[in-house]
Amino acid sequence: MPHYFSLGQVPAKRHVVFRKPNGEIYSEQLVSTEGFSDNSSLVYHCHPPTMVASIDPAYSAAPIIAENDNMQNRLFSGFNIPAADDYLESRIPILVNNDVHISLAAPRTSMNAYYFKNSGADEMIFIHKGKGVLKTMYGNISFGYGDHLVIPRGVIYQMEFSTSDNRLFIVESFTSLRFPKRYLNKSGQLQEHAPFCERDIRTPKDLETHDEKGDFLIKVKRGNMIWPYHYASHPFDLVGWDGYHYPYALSIHDFEPITGRIHQPPPVHQTFETSTFVICAFVPRLYDYHPESIPAPYNHSNVDSDEVLYYVDGEFMSRNNIKQGNITLHPLGIPHGPHPGAVERSIGAKDTKELAVMVDTFNPLKITKQALQIEDPDYFKSWLI
Repeated sequence: MPHYFSLGQVPAKRHVVFRKPNGEIYSEQLVSTEGFSDNSSLVYHCHPPTMVASIDPAYSAAPIIAENDNMQNRLFSGFNIPAADDYLESRIPILVNNDVHISLAAPRTSMNAYYFKNSGADEMIFIHKGKGVLKTMYGNISFGYGDHLVIPRGVIYQMEFSTSDNRLFIVESFTSLRFPKRYLNKSGQLQEHAPFCERDIRTPKDLETHDEKGDFLIKVKRGNMIWPYHYASHPFDLVGWDGYHYPYALSIHDFEPITGRIHQPPPVHQTFETSTFVICAFVPRLYDYHPESIPAPYNHSNVDSDEVLYYVDGEFMSRNNIKQGNITLHPLGIPHGPHPGAVERSIGAKDTKELAVMVDTFNPLKITKQALQIEDPDYFKSWLI
């Protein structure tokens, strides 16, 4: 979980009079999760955050399911999804269930005409290509290649790109996205054995206070629907805030790999967890150093989870013919492992330069219509010798 953070002006106590220079009172808002019992932040607006002027008709953002039940190893060519100018229109769901939606996006332009709030899910946006600034009600976070942008539910944001060739891997979680419990001490501090620490977490900076009235469009997503809300005040009108509920960035390049004498299991690569899935980062690292070790992973069956791997960069020693942006899905109960030749290839190798993001879900994933359009239908045969 993020640590306590504060930005801008806040009063000395909660829920007390906090006046503007002209004598008016700033509008306090508690942004809380799990009622009032989990992470929260107190934010202070120039104008009440409740000034709704109008609401346009809601529209569906539901994924189109092509296969509800999958028991086949699959590969999808993620870079084959079409690019789109609009950020939300560019988000293409690939694999989904009731716990998580995994999407790809290739937006060409920044979000200038509207703001976005996912009110029903935490988002993890992995930046594969592109750079820019995540602009939020809490302040700004610069991003680039390799960043995980974690945006908790309820955060209003805009993606401002300084590039036109942008590739995003998006994990939308309907349960709270957290750091693994085994990395944290009883006070919530990241421990010495964790592969990253608080110094690696990039918090918002440059709080921009827009003390403005007008017509501001915020597209609010809940479940599979989007409601276009028109507010009479700017959503980024905060003068200050503090708490534990805010967006942050964590670069995959700051993940310090855990290695051993023999092959280490995937949990050593973990970055985030929920009660329904985990996220891992495979980064450049030294191989196992037992004199007879086999660095390639052993054949294995995930008997109670689906495994999704998003390939980012480098040579993937356990796979043949893998390209940037590929996504593999290995369903629960079906064995998978190194491709033919990978075991011998790995013996004696000293290190790997691979970069990949993995999502293991504890409930089966459904395959969307868009995913089938970018599928390699023969991938499940790739272990034949």
